[in-house]
Amino acid sequence: MSKRYTNLYFENFTVGRVLETDSWRVTEDEVVAFGKAYARLPYHTDPDAAKDSMFGGLVAAGFQTAAISFGLYTASGAFDACGMGSPGCDRIRWRRPVRPGDELRVEAEVVEASPAREPGGRNQIRLNIRTLNQDGEAVLDMTTIHYVKSRPG
Repeated sequence: MSKRYTNLYFENFTVGRVLETDSWRVTEDEVVAFGKAYARLPYHTDPDAAKDSMFGGLVAAGFQTAAISFGLYTASGAFDACGMGSPGCDRIRWRRPVRPGDELRVEAEVVEASPAREPGGRNQIRLNIRTLNQDGEAVLDMTTIHYVKSRPG
């Protein structure tokens, strides 16, 4: 995975800007391992049993999709220079199942950028994260909040 963004600071996160990530192919081994560790349901852990589920096959846990999405976004380099943590997410919605073989990518739109109240303080940005599969279909939408530094100097 390549770093798409370098040296970003609060001033670069203008409302309306959309940042995009590289893609990630989801594997059956990943789905099963995550399922066995964190989402012990047959449609996340057992390819054979999953065939009889409402999904008709193995699917990633929703929180695995969220973790992949956040991993893609942070791997983009967007927070490397400016990241100061996050107080959390306001909302998360799983739009459609993610299956082994799906190729996921993220589009993150800046929807709010609030400057710090005091010099050197934490600026806050709010992002609408949309994760898309290889067909351009949304599989996840979430709104995240991040604290970021201003450009030095």
